[in-house]
Amino acid sequence: MKTLLLIAIGSAIVNNVVLSQFLGICPFLGVSKKTETAAGMGGAVVFVITISSFVTALIYKYILANSYLMSKGIDLTYLQTIVFILVIAALVQFVEMFLKKSMPALYQSLGVYLPLITTNCAVLGVALTNVTKEYGILESVVNGFATAFGFLIAIVLMAGVREKIEYNDIPKPFQGTAIVLISACLMSIAFMGFSGMI
Repeated sequence: MKTLLLIAIGSAIVNNVVLSQFLGICPFLGVSKKTETAAGMGGAVVFVITISSFVTALIYKYILANSYLMSKGIDLTYLQTIVFILVIAALVQFVEMFLKKSMPALYQSLGVYLPLITTNCAVLGVALTNVTKEYGILESVVNGFATAFGFLIAIVLMAGVREKIEYNDIPKPFQGTAIVLISACLMSIAFMGFSGMI
């Protein structure tokens, strides 16, 4: 239990996927203009990463790194990246269909960024990290959920900062993308304060 808690805290805060590992920057900067949209995107990413962590851990353990196949000299682990991409793409399609039917306003506000979850490097990065760190199925799911929750925290915080920036008098050279990148940099520096906790 203590190990799972350490994995969760480490993945969500200490090694934040966006602010420490710099994965998932595209939706982080693209969808963080409004808090509602950012929360919706974060929720979709939490769902996709958590489920994909579970499914990819199962596939890796019972198919790609199957002990019986390994004993016969058949090593399928080299297929992990391709298989993980296919699993993630299928899950994103499921989320897209679900949002289109049940939450059309959120589906419209996410726009092009929803299909981009398929190519969000954070989703694939978590699946590959689970394999690299040799996590079991439960540890993979906890790591996936915590990492995705860390993404949700980062994107909602960034959206809040960007909403506040709109009402401030920003000097002309810093308006637009420049102030967004400076804000992201300052958030990253703040999260560096958590390094060494675990």
